[in-house]
Amino acid sequence: MKNLFAILSLAILLTSCITEDVPDNTPKGNFEALWNIIDTQYCFLDYKHEEYGLDWDEVYRRYQNRLTDDMTKKELFQVLSEMLEELRDGHVNLVASHETSQYREWYDNYPANFVDTIQRIYLGKDYAIAAGMKYTILEDNIGYLYYGSFSAGVGESNLDEILNELSICDGLILDIRNNGGGMLTLSERLAARFTNEKRLTGYICYKQGPGHNDFSSPEPVYVEPATDRVRWQKPVAVLTNRRAYSSTNDFVGKMKEMPKAIIIGDKTGGGSGLPFSSELPNGWSVRFSASPMYDPDMKHLEFGIDPDIKVDMTSEDMSKGIDTIIETARIYLRNHKE
Repeated sequence: MKNLFAILSLAILLTSCITEDVPDNTPKGNFEALWNIIDTQYCFLDYKHEEYGLDWDEVYRRYQNRLTDDMTKKELFQVLSEMLEELRDGHVNLVASHETSQYREWYDNYPANFVDTIQRIYLGKDYAIAAGMKYTILEDNIGYLYYGSFSAGVGESNLDEILNELSICDGLILDIRNNGGGMLTLSERLAARFTNEKRLTGYICYKQGPGHNDFSSPEPVYVEPATDRVRWQKPVAVLTNRRAYSSTNDFVGKMKEMPKAIIIGDKTGGGSGLPFSSELPNGWSVRFSASPMYDPDMKHLEFGIDPDIKVDMTSEDMSKGIDTIIETARIYLRNHKE
């Protein structure tokens, strides 16, 4: 009986301690919860301090001063959203029933470098569609394949059929501009069609504690060739712009390591950290980056990947219905035929 009493007393004591640590559902409580979630679990705080001087403690002091006990939920949402924008991360979102916050400057501050009405000129009227991919053969015998979202599932058989159809071409343009990401498994599946051997494409770390640098040792990330499947053996030009983000950024990082691939266009938007979600006392959820990813030289991929050939669409070309980036890729592939 004494043992049972001791156990119950300990349980009550632990419950009391836990309850005291849970922020209450007030403007200050929700603010404290959000700031601490980012402080202990977000993976880029020190990196962004180095890159642009982010001081998360200073952010706390500045935004705490904007809180009032009687502020509305919309006013609180505005303050918390602006605080998260200090992270400059498109993977960081605050989600409430009335609104979702999103940091957009990673693409809003740059040229679009993609015009769908001009792209339709290149696709023509007889292009094929398979599992979210559009493809055709241009008049100079260059294959053109557009993949607009890594959320659009593409099966191994789809890729076999598409690459077989385009195998008569002298080269391939793989256009992933405006692809905002999706599933990392599809990034790996597609990249596996462009190598004949296992390749190191980068590293990933995992958060292991509350400290800003509490990460696991870097774990290598490899792409292995798709066995018993069609693999592309000719030059491929991957077209990018600032809206190539998240798992698309990951795909570009993988293709950087492929021997016959060239990246053409603008720097990608970045978004390399694997996203994770948590919840505030008022039920709002927050999504943020928790696992940093690196290239083979242990360079962060969070702020994007530079192309091998930097080129923007020009206003003169666009007025004529010409895509400067596609034309640059065509010239490159014609000069590198095998």
